[in-house]
Amino acid sequence: MRSEEGGKPDAAVVRDALGVGVAVGLSGFAFGVTSAGSGLSLLQTCALSLLVFTGASQFALVGALAAGGNPLTAAAGAFFLGVRNAFYGLRLSQLLALPRAVRPFAAQWVIDETTAVALAQPTRRSVRIGFTVTGLSLYLLWNLTTLLGAAGAEAIGDTDAWGLDAAGPAVFLALLAPMLKTTTERAVAGIAVLLGLGLLPVLPAGVPVLVAALAAPAVLYVTGRRRADATPGAVAAGPDATPEAATEAATEEPSAAARDDGPGAPAHENDGPADMSGGDR
Repeated sequence: MRSEEGGKPDAAVVRDALGVGVAVGLSGFAFGVTSAGSGLSLLQTCALSLLVFTGASQFALVGALAAGGNPLTAAAGAFFLGVRNAFYGLRLSQLLALPRAVRPFAAQWVIDETTAVALAQPTRRSVRIGFTVTGLSLYLLWNLTTLLGAAGAEAIGDTDAWGLDAAGPAVFLALLAPMLKTTTERAVAGIAVLLGLGLLPVLPAGVPVLVAALAAPAVLYVTGRRRADATPGAVAAGPDATPEAATEAATEEPSAAARDDGPGAPAHENDGPADMSGGDR
């Protein structure tokens, strides 16, 4: 198989995509068992995988239902977790550049795994191959293992004793951990975990997930405030100055001071009271 100039060989892209699709697709078995154990029927469980097809949201929904949560609250938590896929779609639509007739079908496969594989590719051809192979293999395997898990839930018995309800979150964390590369991202993840786990004993099932989502805007607000406070020259540029003006003031002012009044600089013979500021302006 050929590849575009400067891109990865098609075989390498297919291999990587299949690796992700198979590894994650097998966890559909855990979802099927967990969903059946929470009281959903075989048809309802399979419908979730066929129509929703976003593992984190599916596990959040059945987990909240299994804990006795209100169905509306459980659905709201699952919905907010799935909103991230809409933002993935904004980026993938530019990279894939698919025909309009194909986009509604491709949207079903816009999830964490397909996005990660697609964004790792250097060319449009490899992006399309990675997205398609990951989406197809994962969709087929996830739904097949969901069916097997739900059908075999009765034979397994008590799902809590097997700990299969933890398989979904474990897979999600394994995918998320390598993506936490900056301090801000790690702070968001850490605070979200603390909020979610800390509020479990005091809030109804499903609500802690919603509250944990507040970690992202809170950390971004604090980070923005710190950057604004740490930017030199922001005050000198004035409160209504544009970011470009503040940056210019921050970079030019120290250079002027260093040039005219830096340590060891010779005194100007004609400096008078008017030159106390140190500049030649």
